[in-house]
Amino acid sequence: MTTISYPTFIRRPNEYVSGIWGWLTTVDHKKIGTMYGVTAFLWFLVGGIEALLIRLQLARPEGTILSPEVYNQVFTMHGTTMIFLVVMPLSAAFFNWIVPLQIGARDVAFPRLNAFSFWAFLFGGILLNLSWLTGDAPNAGWFAYAPNTEPQFNPRNGVTYWILGLQILGIASLAAGFNFLTTIINMRAPGMSFMKMPVFIWMTAVVNVLIVLAFPIITVALIQLQFDRLYGTHFFNPTMGGDPVMWQHMFWLFGHPEVYILILPAMGIVSEVLPTFSRKPIYGYSFIVFSGIAIGFLGWFVWSHHMFTVGLGPAANAAFSVSTMAIAIPTGVKIFNWIGTLWGGSIKINTALLFSVAFIGMFVIGGLSGVTHASPPSDAQQQDTYYVVAHFHYVLFGGSLLGLWSGVYYWWPKFTGRFLNEKIGLWHFGIVFFAFNLTFFPMHWLGLDGMPRRVATYPEGMGWDISNLVSTIGSLMLGVGVLVFLYNVVYSNLRMPKTASNDPWDGRTLEWSIPSPPPHYNFDVIPDVKYRDDFWYTKYPELAHNTHGGGSDLESQEDHDGDHADIHMPDPSYYPLFLGLGLAVMLGGFIPFTGHWVVCAVGLIIFIWSFLGWSYEPVNG
Repeated sequence: MTTISYPTFIRRPNEYVSGIWGWLTTVDHKKIGTMYGVTAFLWFLVGGIEALLIRLQLARPEGTILSPEVYNQVFTMHGTTMIFLVVMPLSAAFFNWIVPLQIGARDVAFPRLNAFSFWAFLFGGILLNLSWLTGDAPNAGWFAYAPNTEPQFNPRNGVTYWILGLQILGIASLAAGFNFLTTIINMRAPGMSFMKMPVFIWMTAVVNVLIVLAFPIITVALIQLQFDRLYGTHFFNPTMGGDPVMWQHMFWLFGHPEVYILILPAMGIVSEVLPTFSRKPIYGYSFIVFSGIAIGFLGWFVWSHHMFTVGLGPAANAAFSVSTMAIAIPTGVKIFNWIGTLWGGSIKINTALLFSVAFIGMFVIGGLSGVTHASPPSDAQQQDTYYVVAHFHYVLFGGSLLGLWSGVYYWWPKFTGRFLNEKIGLWHFGIVFFAFNLTFFPMHWLGLDGMPRRVATYPEGMGWDISNLVSTIGSLMLGVGVLVFLYNVVYSNLRMPKTASNDPWDGRTLEWSIPSPPPHYNFDVIPDVKYRDDFWYTKYPELAHNTHGGGSDLESQEDHDGDHADIHMPDPSYYPLFLGLGLAVMLGGFIPFTGHWVVCAVGLIIFIWSFLGWSYEPVNG
């Protein structure tokens, strides 16, 4: 077999490579999870700045901070950034860190594919945001409705940046989706049947099924739009026989499962946090698992509720109205599960728990406003108003981001061996919770009073001045809350001692059985799982006897002093990095000003070289 001669800085099998090369060549799921999290948080700061610019523009009537064109670019990039560069990769950070630890595995199924998914995400985000430097940022909204995106109506390069950036991000998501599904199906510890998996693992599995099935749809639509813009086809041009409504169907057939791709990870996190801090098993485990599966399934049958005002006709409107109302049922089941978990528990209040409880409350508000969109007559009044903006921020900020913050505080000791400071964390929670509601709740009555969304300004005398000013003040406070969190991270890593034990919260799942932070190989001995919440029954065998009639063979890793020489981990590799770079350069060459075919050729050469090198690379040294 042909082998590759490694540079000396990466030819160290089964060990970390030190320094910057250790990060550039890593295939360790924990390091990749950290890179996902840090990169997504940096994009979160970018998206937050864009949001503050939007709110400053709308703080008073006839705002002049942004021109209408720049405003369109800012709100397009804000939506695209928060969905594709923040919430999804933050979820991927938790998938990378937690999935192998909770299922008792030493790594993911495809470590190099996992690394490639991160580098593709990074370079796709960079390509998308390079549009700011060329003055051609996307300006058609994150939904890019046709025919506004056709070249005759939008001849600049912004939409092309958006198309190519999303194609790369979609490839990154698909790579991660296949990887995590394979990991969950094939790499569970002995004895961990599907109905013994933690709820977070179940929600991860459902999310990645949705990713694998939904992203090809938007990929086809993006390719069609790219051909319209670059090669003169007319898929969405009505004057030439195209159908702009087809874009809406394809976009929302992806876009509504995407909503559950964004929210289900947070639901999984909350389902781990609440049992730990109420010292009870999750209430109705089977119901919460199957309700998550039902949400994933029903999510494919609701997309046209985004199109009630398009003119699909009463039959289609009625069908999608019923399906949209039906999806509220499994969502409501989860809420009762979470409340039942807290009810009667021995509750320990801390920052992680508060974020999870806030998630429930804010998501209920977002869900109730969402149900009002399920009725076509009601939706006809709310469509394209700020009521819709309030609704999806209560779902995606009040839901997804609050849930993700809960996970950060919960698993930070496992990630780093340190605790985040609780006093600063409580300030962070209080400011964010108050500011979030101050920002987005007034948008409900702004929308019901008729204020349209996607407008750069509004006239005086409409009665919207005070509500918009309050929302802007709230958004500035939200920015302060994010800075408090950033300060907490820096302070805790510089000042807090590395004293987190293996199991600081008295956890129930396998990640709490190993050191904090975990070693490169995660587990000295792959656990033998006998029960759901197996680690809990290991610590309290009398509960296992009372509940299940037997103990567990799982050993705590700190009590096992085995020889690690026979633990083989994947070698580091620089090929995933260059494969992601080659993909971004190759697709970036389709943007006309870059030189087109020359840039494409350079990217293709890098891509092929990386692909061949990866193919011949030995799995271990």
